[in-house]
Amino acid sequence: MNKKILSILLFLPCLLFSQNQKVLLGIDVLEKENFSLLNNKRVGLITNHTGVNSKLILTVDLLNKTPKVKLISVFSPEHGFHGLGRAGESIDDFTDAKTGVKFYSLYGKRTKPTKEMLEDIDVLVYDIQDIGCRSYTYISTLGLAMEAAAENKKEFVVLDRPNPLGGIRIEGNIVENGFNSFVSQYKIPYVYGLTCGELAYLLNEERMLTNKAKSDLNIVKMTGWKRWMRFEDTGLLWVPTSTNVPYSSTASYLVATGVLGELITISIGISYTLPFQTFAAEWIDPDTLASNMNKLNLAGVLFRPISYKANYGVWLDKILRGVQIHFTDIDNVNLLELQFYFMQVHNKLYPEKKIFQLADTTRIRMFDRVMGTDQIRKKFGQRYRVEDIEAYLKKDINPFRELSKKYYLYN
Repeated sequence: MNKKILSILLFLPCLLFSQNQKVLLGIDVLEKENFSLLNNKRVGLITNHTGVNSKLILTVDLLNKTPKVKLISVFSPEHGFHGLGRAGESIDDFTDAKTGVKFYSLYGKRTKPTKEMLEDIDVLVYDIQDIGCRSYTYISTLGLAMEAAAENKKEFVVLDRPNPLGGIRIEGNIVENGFNSFVSQYKIPYVYGLTCGELAYLLNEERMLTNKAKSDLNIVKMTGWKRWMRFEDTGLLWVPTSTNVPYSSTASYLVATGVLGELITISIGISYTLPFQTFAAEWIDPDTLASNMNKLNLAGVLFRPISYKANYGVWLDKILRGVQIHFTDIDNVNLLELQFYFMQVHNKLYPEKKIFQLADTTRIRMFDRVMGTDQIRKKFGQRYRVEDIEAYLKKDINPFRELSKKYYLYN
């Protein structure tokens, strides 16, 4: 037999396995085991609309229908149980008229369950799809709920889910003292390369929770998930995690533009149909910007001139011009640095419009909180050159990678 044909035949089973590989979520595994981990327990469920099994059935409905499990209450993160709330919008509590289950908001007037809310439960169960980015507040809710469980001596269970960015990519600096906030709750990089279960494991064992609390943690692992997998590789169906994260691929764009977006000086597409996928403003010439961005020859990305009318927000009905980001090789893109390269080019083309000077003090403060430091802004703002912050952005990556390997649950 021809050696080339033979090699293809030998490789074919691996290829087919890769294409048909099925990932079972933590909730799928729990269901497969007949919810035995929760049998005869009173459950408080931390979840939202993303808490579904691989057939898109809500975890809250699965638990409600399981005879040996008593669902007492549901706790939801930013955007609310149904995911309808805007970023930063306070969400109210409510009671489900059909089941009588109380739904508590963990965003707004409180950020973690109170002692009174936990009195009638035995175990807190966490099942929320995250996006692998530190400033996305679901992981802050995870850690604070773990603290509440530890303080009130309740068991804590994480039903694990994939990190849409995969388990290899780590980007950005670790949060510094004085810059912890709900968008930078823990000392981890901006992109941390862990599943929510692995992150919970790390937070617990490294005593990153308030007062070095340690919860009685149990993680229901996925089956079939590998570190190299992004969400698109899992065979799972994506449920939009919030209004502006409609697709699993949006997570990558959020890392590439989201920090800049905190300044609300440049449109990153949130007011249009391309959330986190643009750099645009009224004064920008799109062709010139695209040409200059592409001349940087950044790995794995191209920039296309774009003009659009904003549908809502501060730029409502205004014509914005700039570039749309197109990833050509996502594995080779440094996502976090992209917005700083844009600001570098923007400063060259429009030196009279300094990005940081266009923003008010509230937005500057938010930028620093999301970055976990003010040093990036201060160093970069002197010359608007990426080379001035590259080392700072990368200084914590290797140490954190070595630390986090101790908590890997998957190869």
